[in-house]
Amino acid sequence: MSGRTRTRACPERTCVGCREQAFKSELLRIVAIEDACVPDPRGTLPGRGAYVHPVQVCLDQAVRRRAFPRALRVPGPLDVKALRRYVEQTQGC
Repeated sequence: MSGRTRTRACPERTCVGCREQAFKSELLRIVAIEDACVPDPRGTLPGRGAYVHPVQVCLDQAVRRRAFPRALRVPGPLDVKALRRYVEQTQGC
């Protein structure tokens, strides 16, 4: 018998805004489509993903330090309007 446990460990990812590790389920996956950051709440969009806490503070920090283009490995700045709209809507609930 192997040393693996039966319960699956929840994967952890690092928020590109605050740089803290959190469970993948607590973070919002972001992908780059053309020149925009697009939220991927279900985690099914193709391509490289970056993770951020779905709160305004972490989003602002990530934008200020230009973390999205670096994490997603795209040249140049990315439009974050759709991402901001999504975070504002989810925080309003």
